[in-house]
Amino acid sequence: MQVNMLDAKSQLSKLVKAALAGEDVIIANKGVPAVRLVPVTALPPSRKPGAWAHLNMTEAQITNAFSPETDAAIALLFDGESPHLSPTGIRTSGKPARARKSGSSRNKK
Repeated sequence: MQVNMLDAKSQLSKLVKAALAGEDVIIANKGVPAVRLVPVTALPPSRKPGAWAHLNMTEAQITNAFSPETDAAIALLFDGESPHLSPTGIRTSGKPARARKSGSSRNKK
């Protein structure tokens, strides 16, 4: 079916239902076909739930990953320093951890 722009504006819901039913719907501008109304196909999900389930992390590992010590170590990495952390997230050597200042010199122009 082909309809002009003005008719399409007043019959939009009818045209959408027709397109969903598989009918070819073309909207014309001054009699010249301009666009085709087609249904959107469902996109597959970009992620699958449980994709990290194979990691088998313990509650202690998850807790350590979100600790203040880990935050300080990450701040040191952003500053180009070595955090000297063991696999458990506890400082083993090196400089003492320092708190990251808000508005660091890298953000200033």
